[in-house]
Amino acid sequence: MKSACLSLLLVSVCWALPFRQSGFMDFMMEDEPGSGSPMPPVRKPPVQTPPPMLPEVPDEHICPFRCQCHLRVSQCSDLGLKNVPEKISLQTTLLDLQNNKISEIKENDFKGLKSLQTLILVNNKITIIHAKAFSSLINLERLYLSKNLLKDVPANIPKSLQELRIHENQINKIKKSSFAGMANVIVMELGSNPLSSSGVDNGAFADLKRVSYIRIADTNITSIPKGLPSSLFELHLDGNKITKVTADSLKGLKNLSKLGLSHNEISVVENGSLANMPHLRELHLDNNMLTSVPSGLPEHKYIQVIYLHANKIAAVGTEDFCPPGYNTKKAMYSGISLFSNPVPYWEVQPITFRCVFDRSAIQLGNYRKK
Repeated sequence: MKSACLSLLLVSVCWALPFRQSGFMDFMMEDEPGSGSPMPPVRKPPVQTPPPMLPEVPDEHICPFRCQCHLRVSQCSDLGLKNVPEKISLQTTLLDLQNNKISEIKENDFKGLKSLQTLILVNNKITIIHAKAFSSLINLERLYLSKNLLKDVPANIPKSLQELRIHENQINKIKKSSFAGMANVIVMELGSNPLSSSGVDNGAFADLKRVSYIRIADTNITSIPKGLPSSLFELHLDGNKITKVTADSLKGLKNLSKLGLSHNEISVVENGSLANMPHLRELHLDNNMLTSVPSGLPEHKYIQVIYLHANKIAAVGTEDFCPPGYNTKKAMYSGISLFSNPVPYWEVQPITFRCVFDRSAIQLGNYRKK
């Protein structure tokens, strides 16, 4: 009997599972339903894929709100803007901000616009331009600031500039430093400012080595500015209060082709004045107070057009325009205007105009006392 019990015990031991150390958590799990089954594997939380990012807008497609942009041109005119708009494409070459209500140009308004070539700010209310506002504009060629409220020429204008139009402001002073280093300027427009002759420093235009066109019209200057660049091709000083043309004021203008002095108070053109402009082709002296034809015209080789109408010229001599005898000029006249002068045109000798290309180029007419 004992041997039978021992055999049964041995068989049960042989079929038993191997020993496993139990911990506290195992006992806790055994009390739960289904604790007899093995624990399910721990699942990691699913990896969340970030939402797809929207593609970045290329810089050349950026356009300020309400503006119209095309082919590197940002058109922001006539929008009633009070500030320079944000988010201007760095690829912009022309920025048009005219006919708005901008009163101030801040330091960072044009930051990074290294490709900008033309900046139009005409007809705003600009009174202040920060000294560093143009520091990024290293390729700027044309700057239009007309019809604003500026009292000074902006500081630190880019040296790359070729054209500056700043007429119809409140500028009353042109300092010697105003255009310092601006050797690339070709066109300069300063008209319709409250300038006086004392407000233009001597040598103010000295650094404009390449300038070919200067217009200082409709101001209060009483004399031709001295020290004008010899590179000048056209000089327009119409609508001022100039009383006299001196030889010294025109000294060195060897390349000047067109001189506009209409609507001044000129009564005298000094002898030798025209000789300082050997390549002059067109001279406007109408609407002044001249009592005679300026001297030096017969010796001038190239002058072709001269406006003398609306003066006080009472007589015209046979050698006022042409060389003595029948010698001809290198360039014959194509236009002479003498109307609205107190000269009796029927007394003018036909030989007076012997070096005129065509008789239709001569304008004579009745004089009416004012």
